[in-house]
Amino acid sequence: MPVWKGFWKAGTANKIISVILVLAILGAIGTLIYVIRMPETGEKYTEFYILSTDGKAMNYPQALMLGQPGKVIVGIVNHERVVLNYRVEVRINGEKQSETNSATLANGEKWENVITFTPNMIGTNQKVEFFLYKGEEVNPTMDPLQLWIDVSQ
Repeated sequence: MPVWKGFWKAGTANKIISVILVLAILGAIGTLIYVIRMPETGEKYTEFYILSTDGKAMNYPQALMLGQPGKVIVGIVNHERVVLNYRVEVRINGEKQSETNSATLANGEKWENVITFTPNMIGTNQKVEFFLYKGEEVNPTMDPLQLWIDVSQ
């Protein structure tokens, strides 16, 4: 006698449990397919940070001599879910000092590099700003990161 014919001879409780089990398995398979095929959801963003040359978020350059270069590590992490080019622009007191093109970053990739800036005038509380741009955009991606330095002779 085939197995499926024996199924109908089983008790009502066994039939109900078997049907529920089959529906649960089909539901689990459907949920798995849905989760695999759906794109990621959530916020898209880019991490942008500066560290001192010892790799910490402290001990940034604060006092430099005129013409003495200051150095920081600039980091970018792409969480935009697409491949992007980034560039970093450094300004001192609003005047463009340099621009660095970072590597092209895939989603989840990180770029860190030492960026050097050299003040060209004496003064206290000079603002050093680091602007981040995506691709060919003309406006910065976010507010700039800032340092304040004193420059002496």
